[in-house]
Amino acid sequence: MKLTKKSHACIRLEKDGRTLVIDPGAFSEPDAAVGADAILVTHEHPDHFDEGRLRAGLEGNPGAEIWTLASVAEKLSAAFPGRVHTVGHGDTFTAAGFDVQVHGRLHAVIHPDIPRITNVGYLIDDGTVFHPGDALTVPDQRVQTLMLPVMAPWNKIAEVIDYVREVEPRRAYDVHDALLTDLARPIYDNQIGALGGTEHLRLAPGASAEL
Repeated sequence: MKLTKKSHACIRLEKDGRTLVIDPGAFSEPDAAVGADAILVTHEHPDHFDEGRLRAGLEGNPGAEIWTLASVAEKLSAAFPGRVHTVGHGDTFTAAGFDVQVHGRLHAVIHPDIPRITNVGYLIDDGTVFHPGDALTVPDQRVQTLMLPVMAPWNKIAEVIDYVREVEPRRAYDVHDALLTDLARPIYDNQIGALGGTEHLRLAPGASAEL
């Protein structure tokens, strides 16, 4: 499987000539979903869900489909009948040849005064990749590659480190990093790498790795 990092929280996975895209949001490239055979969206916040990017992906490939939670699905299902699927915690499905399990129910707490919304994470191909969206969800099975939400208004580095320790992946790649400045990156790299207990990695937008 080939993993390509796009800007912020978006990743592309390629296997057997087919492409799965997760979270092509407003901080990602305008063509982040173009060429996808399947698209997964973790929640409705604009840095993860951008309707224009999703429409570009669906219109560019008439066979492309989306799996997401109800709040996102309802915005697109009328325009793309039969191609938008609603999922929730515990669901399993196959998208573009990738086996997907859905884990998680709620977005992490931003502030007690802000109501929590639904957020789901996606475990791909029996734990080869796990993308949690905006939550520190721990799947109930082994994870090889964790997409680690490294910097957000709802987390701090101690929580990120403890999350890596709890999941115990073989490796962790940074996502949710558009707000992290170059000055701060060495601090995060050093502390997560030293304390997380696993291989901590970072890909520049557009760079790829073989899993």
